[in-house]
Amino acid sequence: MAAPSSDTCEAMERSIRERVPPLLTDLYQFTMAYAYWRTGRHQEPAVFELFFRDNPFGGGFSLFAGLRDCLLFLRTFRFTDQDVEFLRSVLPPATDPAFFQFLRGLDCSGVTLRSVPEGTVVFAREPLMEVAGPLAVVQLLETSLLCLVNYASLVCSNAARFRLAAGPRRRLLEMGLRRAQGPDGGLTASRYTHVGGFDLTSNVQAGFLFGIPVAGTMAHSYVTSFTSLEEVSPQTLVALNGKPDPVDIISLTKGWLSRVCELLGGEPGKVREGELAAFLSYAVAYPQNFLPVIDSYSVGCGLLNFCAVALALCELDYRPVGVRLDSGDLCRQSLDVRRVFRLCSEHFSVSAFDSLIIVATNSITEQSMAELNKKENEIDVVGVGTHLVTCTRQPSLGCVYKLVEVRGQPRMKISEDPEKSTVPGRKAVYRLVDAEGHPFLDLVSLAVEPPPEAGVSVSCYPLMRDKSCVSVIPAQVTCLRQEVFTKGQVTHPLSSAAETRVKVQSSLQTLHPRHKRLQEPDSYTVALSEKLHHLVTETQKGSSNNSNFLLAN
Repeated sequence: MAAPSSDTCEAMERSIRERVPPLLTDLYQFTMAYAYWRTGRHQEPAVFELFFRDNPFGGGFSLFAGLRDCLLFLRTFRFTDQDVEFLRSVLPPATDPAFFQFLRGLDCSGVTLRSVPEGTVVFAREPLMEVAGPLAVVQLLETSLLCLVNYASLVCSNAARFRLAAGPRRRLLEMGLRRAQGPDGGLTASRYTHVGGFDLTSNVQAGFLFGIPVAGTMAHSYVTSFTSLEEVSPQTLVALNGKPDPVDIISLTKGWLSRVCELLGGEPGKVREGELAAFLSYAVAYPQNFLPVIDSYSVGCGLLNFCAVALALCELDYRPVGVRLDSGDLCRQSLDVRRVFRLCSEHFSVSAFDSLIIVATNSITEQSMAELNKKENEIDVVGVGTHLVTCTRQPSLGCVYKLVEVRGQPRMKISEDPEKSTVPGRKAVYRLVDAEGHPFLDLVSLAVEPPPEAGVSVSCYPLMRDKSCVSVIPAQVTCLRQEVFTKGQVTHPLSSAAETRVKVQSSLQTLHPRHKRLQEPDSYTVALSEKLHHLVTETQKGSSNNSNFLLAN
């Protein structure tokens, strides 16, 4: 599949402008921005961070996705006259008219974004994106950035788990568009499930926009729409080998059907004529892409009809592709189907039957995908829809966007629920790698601190554990975040879906298997540097000491 053309790249950017205009946000972003503007604080330099609190699906990791869309959104962020007029109608009447002129001139020329690369394995509570700029502007960006990252990262992580459950050999087809939460959910799912490890999509628009290979043949409705061989038209097919005379494909198939029934002990009189007609009509239309669903009535009946049509195609030098199973015990059926393919190959000396593929669909879950690897089966491709794109096990990743600095001063949210407290200050994030090449700890430090060094002991405080300090010695150190947007411009090349997909696989490969286990994985350590831990402690103490200041005075 070719990479998207310049026309499709333009279509993607236009799509972002249409899907995520500046008004796609919560009203309180504008009321806060107005209050900042009214008090003259709107230009104060501020820093927000985006992160999530728990790894999704009870797993040991997540994948960071959605960055490309965030960058395109920032590049095109600007209010139109129509936007401003609507805001004038919904904000309280006391709003100063000059504020709307201020909004009309806003853009992201003063915003800087530092981010983890898209497709990177990430973990709970580490800052993935840092958004710095004028206070009013970076406040207005909150909801839109969360919307772009939350679902993309969640469904990408879900796809990666399905890929881990399936193993590396089996091909995976995403087919969830009809079950997705609306057109945008379906398109986003197709892109980020491919990034997360799926090979194919049924979504044609996703193929057009993102260069994802598309696949699909027929539904049960196509099969059941036929009742008689008289409906097959045309009833002839020219051989691929160049012989010009059309061959009566119906007569040829009937001959093969008798031979197949004799070999397998089937009864030609019990074959569904309508199903055979459907298969023949499709085979005449696409003789090189013949892959029907064979369980519209029964797998046994559908398999006889498939073999007859496929053998007729082979006689004319075409190569049928395979079959799809969509109900019942998929593992057992796949074994039966493969056995028949091998019998036909051997008995009729048709080697093409050795390479026929078996596609399985039928409300596949992560658990049923994992069970495929425990049972004997002959399934080559698995199609997944509902449980993939709707993320039925966990509907939201729960990313949050929190203020950590204003005017160069650290800011911290201190909550009665410790998990909702934030970590103050502008930061750097480093990934520490062991001698075997596996990441083992992500260190969050103050941005002004010197980076950790390979071979040098690092003292740190793991998050969400006891208060004790630990010391580690990394073999390698990588800085996780990089500047990707500044002064209104994207400063890092935008990655295609295919490029991000490669990044995902390389990032997952370095992760130790104990962190990738689908059930009861080992927790990966995210830790604060000594200086950052000290800042958190002192900020909490200061807040506690000043909590009753107004009451005391």
